[in-house]
Amino acid sequence: MDAKEEIIRNYIHAYNSFDVKGMVRDLAPSVKFTNLSNGKVTLATEGLKAFEEQAMQAVVLFSQRKQTILSVSHTDDNTVEIGIDYHAILAVDLPNGLNKGDELSLSGKSIFTFNAENQITALKDVS
Repeated sequence: MDAKEEIIRNYIHAYNSFDVKGMVRDLAPSVKFTNLSNGKVTLATEGLKAFEEQAMQAVVLFSQRKQTILSVSHTDDNTVEIGIDYHAILAVDLPNGLNKGDELSLSGKSIFTFNAENQITALKDVS
């Protein structure tokens, strides 16, 4: 496992543990985050502070959440794509009609882009 893969595995572990400080540990100050669902952008942030604020808001939405890495591929020297399975249980009712206790299960991928210092400069979640 190379350094980028280790950073990604640490990020996923922190995500699964609701550890926002661990999630942001290896993010660049200018990190860009994009979430795509069914080909549409559902969330985008720019900058470490915006990412951290969004991650803190997301923590309270779930009583459980787990990303499982299914595959890892290096698309170039700076980009690593992981295939993931995602499972979560809602802790609150959402305006879209999902309710507390509902289970979410999806498959998708996350694409991590790194700079020369092995900081994550971009993260794109696709489901």
